[in-house]
Amino acid sequence: MPHSKLDDLPNGGDRWPAIGREGFRTVKWGDMEVGLTTVHAPLDCTEQYKFGGLPGGVCPCPHYGYVFEGRMRAQYPGSDWPEEVIEAGEAYFIPSGHVLIYDEPSRVLEFNPAHALQMCMDAMQRALEKAGASTEQS
Repeated sequence: MPHSKLDDLPNGGDRWPAIGREGFRTVKWGDMEVGLTTVHAPLDCTEQYKFGGLPGGVCPCPHYGYVFEGRMRAQYPGSDWPEEVIEAGEAYFIPSGHVLIYDEPSRVLEFNPAHALQMCMDAMQRALEKAGASTEQS
């Protein structure tokens, strides 16, 4: 069975450009993806989801995880669900249909369905490409 120390997870490369090459360590085990996310500054993913073309501008991936350091929020646009605040020392489940906002530098371990996470990561990449194209046209 696969196992790893968190800092030994493979570098996620450019899969999540907004946090840099070293900010996302990830590996696919079966149909799940294990990821260690390190955000060095506040990050609001709202525009990345919209600009990347995710339906409704929300993430399609449910996330199961634990916050080691920092704080994050989950908002559910277009729903009656209240905003959730997840802080260091808390485990969480965030259903699909959310927007993530990291309020401060954070270190988070997540377990995600690999296919759904790939849809989110593809959107992040599209958002980066679109932003680059609009910068070049300016």
